[in-house]
Amino acid sequence: MKLYCPDYYNSFKCIADKCRHSCCIGWEIDIDDNTREFYRTVEGPLGERLKKGICDGEDGAHFILGEHERCPFLNKEGLCDLIIGLGEDKLCQICTDHPRFRSFYQDRTEIGLGLCCEEAARIILTRDEKTNIIRLIDDGDLDTFLIEEIDLIKWRQQLISIVQDRTMPVDDRLDDMLAFAEAELPEKTPSEWADILRPLERLDPEWDKRLDALSCCGLKKLPFPMDSEWQTPMEQLAVYFLYRHIPGALEDGDFEGRAAFAALSVRIIGALLCLSPSPSMPELIETARLYSSEIEYSDDNTYALLDELAQ
Repeated sequence: MKLYCPDYYNSFKCIADKCRHSCCIGWEIDIDDNTREFYRTVEGPLGERLKKGICDGEDGAHFILGEHERCPFLNKEGLCDLIIGLGEDKLCQICTDHPRFRSFYQDRTEIGLGLCCEEAARIILTRDEKTNIIRLIDDGDLDTFLIEEIDLIKWRQQLISIVQDRTMPVDDRLDDMLAFAEAELPEKTPSEWADILRPLERLDPEWDKRLDALSCCGLKKLPFPMDSEWQTPMEQLAVYFLYRHIPGALEDGDFEGRAAFAALSVRIIGALLCLSPSPSMPELIETARLYSSEIEYSDDNTYALLDELAQ
């Protein structure tokens, strides 16, 4: 098996108590079977807390969230009592993996960092270098791919190369990428996009404020940041969405729609930055984090947008 990742992947380290948007708050945290069995063996005060803090249901086990939807093992200092008491290697799989995502091929796995994590978003959006996909682990066996996998990986790299052409503004690069993919975005006003996004599954009330900005801007098309300082961050966004979402076309066959989804995601985040009363890198990081949490981390929301783009 070969493991591939963006070249910034190993730069990530959880910032724990320094994180303003802890992944231990507001998310249902499922516990894999192996970790659940281990937690049953833990004794003493921590073992008692585990007994009280876990719900076992027909669909598996999960932590019982407390006030403000906090994990029962997230302490007042913003640190994990399970890591403190048992060690990081005793976390359940979902906690170990977050914010990582994976795409699977016949003999290749791709791993990346999700924008829903503010530290991952900071790493992705503040880098100046072009992002490259590198081989992280190689088992030494010959690469074996299905023909459709080879075609997809090659096609995605062509899309990435187009959006990384720094001789052109990112706005034009996105148009060229869509044309190459034989895809297009519907001609909708920011208010119309807000109407499409607003009924979707909601996680954070802060997202409504961003949608209000889209609703009230009064423009005929989504604005896009054209100043030179935003060109590289917008490029990094485009590469991120292409890397993460194009592999899904192996399952649903929606190559054009997934390219359009990547372009739309960049344009919506860019529009929200333009409409912000104080556009800045921290504001871009927060907006990207919100968009990712609200759209990417809900399959229903992602497919709702893909369906919209297919009309």
